[in-house]
Amino acid sequence: MRDQRMFARRPSAPVGPGSRGFCRAGRSARGTPGAPRSEGGRGARGVAGIWWPRAVPGRLDPTPLCSHVTCFPSEEILKTHIAHWWSPDGTRLAYATINDSRVPVMELPAYTGAAYPTARPYHYPKAGCENPSISLHVIGLNGPTHDLEMTPPDDPRMREYYITMVKWATSTKVAVNWLNRAQNVSILTLCDATTGVCTKKHEDESDAWLHRQNEEPAFSEDGRTFFFVRAIPQGGQGKFYHVAMSSSQPNSSNDNIQSVTSGDWDVTRILSYDEKRNKIYFLSTEDLPRRRQLYSASTVGSFNRQCLSCDLVENCTYFGASFSRSMDFFLLSCEGPGVPRVTVHSTTDKTKIFDLETNEHVQRAVEDRQMPKVEYRKIDVDDYSLPVQILKPATFAETTHYPLLLVVDGTPGSQSVAEKFEVSWETVMVSSHGAVVVKCDGRGSGFQGTKLLHEVRRRLGVLEERDQTEAVRTMLREQYVDRARVAVFGKDYGGYLSTSILPARDANQGPMFACGAALSPITDFRLHASAFSERYLGLHGLDNRAYELTQVARRVSALEEQRFLIIHATADEKIHFQHTAELITHLIKGKANYSLQIYPDSGHHFHSAPLRQHLYRSIINFFVGCFSVQDRVPTAAAKDEEED
Repeated sequence: MRDQRMFARRPSAPVGPGSRGFCRAGRSARGTPGAPRSEGGRGARGVAGIWWPRAVPGRLDPTPLCSHVTCFPSEEILKTHIAHWWSPDGTRLAYATINDSRVPVMELPAYTGAAYPTARPYHYPKAGCENPSISLHVIGLNGPTHDLEMTPPDDPRMREYYITMVKWATSTKVAVNWLNRAQNVSILTLCDATTGVCTKKHEDESDAWLHRQNEEPAFSEDGRTFFFVRAIPQGGQGKFYHVAMSSSQPNSSNDNIQSVTSGDWDVTRILSYDEKRNKIYFLSTEDLPRRRQLYSASTVGSFNRQCLSCDLVENCTYFGASFSRSMDFFLLSCEGPGVPRVTVHSTTDKTKIFDLETNEHVQRAVEDRQMPKVEYRKIDVDDYSLPVQILKPATFAETTHYPLLLVVDGTPGSQSVAEKFEVSWETVMVSSHGAVVVKCDGRGSGFQGTKLLHEVRRRLGVLEERDQTEAVRTMLREQYVDRARVAVFGKDYGGYLSTSILPARDANQGPMFACGAALSPITDFRLHASAFSERYLGLHGLDNRAYELTQVARRVSALEEQRFLIIHATADEKIHFQHTAELITHLIKGKANYSLQIYPDSGHHFHSAPLRQHLYRSIINFFVGCFSVQDRVPTAAAKDEEED
């Protein structure tokens, strides 16, 4: 869920829509002792997580201008701390400059290691509040230094915008994708690094929100032809993401755009363009949404398509790939369902040249253990057929009664049901503790068309709850599932869903779940990152009804005897501990049976191996304790319902 994108506001733009009320609770950098400052008190400003080069005027010392925390917005957008891009010939550097001096300040507490607790302030834009401003610059490194800002689109819809992608097309042309704050209009431009002038190449618009805005195009050597992914209508399921080719001719201002692929499946990533062979290479879900196969498509004629990875590697249907610089070879990474392996192949005829990694030690370890059996099925909810993944013990028997654990993610656009190899704490629950684990990609998930994806707009949690509980009801019709031992788990956005789902009722109006756990849950989208919340719920301050309807507090009041474990790091920089504190306030009022486990001074990602081991052990022990009731035969009422 690392979704906070680079944001910019034109100097004349007003403060964010919600700042006059809700955002006043936050303190500005100017009034906060110890708030990050630079540039004469203008706040954290600079290239994220890198050193300014000596060529940049006024920047002669190799000192990072902002840390990983204070440069949080750039990390969240580009999914990296790096916000600089070298031109192909190394003569120019494009870099993003972030000014968050007007963004309210959060404080990350530190309780340990000193007599008095301390707090580390950093700027964090929440829904409806002031966001950082961003500008993109290019500096030439040969000859006299000259810093040039790339000009944003002159469009009233772009008064407030994000920069979501930067990539060099040639040594003098750089591609930039601009996305408005509402995230329903994007403009792809090609900017001249010598003048700063940006020319619009493509514009996209959505009635809901625009998905997949970080993806880089693939360019021809002269930069006049490029390939990018765009959503095109494909019938009743809405739009799917496909390869489009844009080509321009000298002395012409008009670009010709053609769709290279089409169908009710998604291109998940463009890998490379082979100008010599006139082919574009990409990964797609054409085989099945839960799979990823490597394809090539001709860029001339009728755009003939070929699967390069289908049936190429035994027990593998989920691939990643990369190509050599000459395009004569490709590296194929098998990610599942079998043990991952990496092979090198000839682009000409797919012949395997050699094995780069076979993971023989992992293969032997897997063969010596009782790994879960994996099954796939569909459930029908309203007008949708939703994919479900079921993990069963290796010694599964229909006559035995197993506890059921629902694991939810559900972040809009994500995918839980995939044919990937994975060994996690969920595997331990199945193999060592005899649980059945179920996952469902409900409405709002990705790779099933934009109609299903956009169903959750302005009503996060409502339809996902219905889909996930329907998956549980489907499983409860199986005689091997013990109705008294059903649980739910989720983290981050999944923690929001697991908390919302836990009070659900079964057909007899009794509790559906015996227990549930939430790791770093989002509980109030007003408190979360502006780009994430506003993308799905709209701009806070203009119409707040969606924010009010999605608050977990409205749902947890129904919790009764269910056991509930909440786990949260106190220095979580992404989903603040404030979410859990607000949740607990309502749990206390409702006299709920909850337990809280904290990780003092730890951040969101639990980078320490001992911390992760303790975390997973705690989760496993909680569910083992929840499931440790006497195995019993289903009740007569349950049998009658199964027969119906």
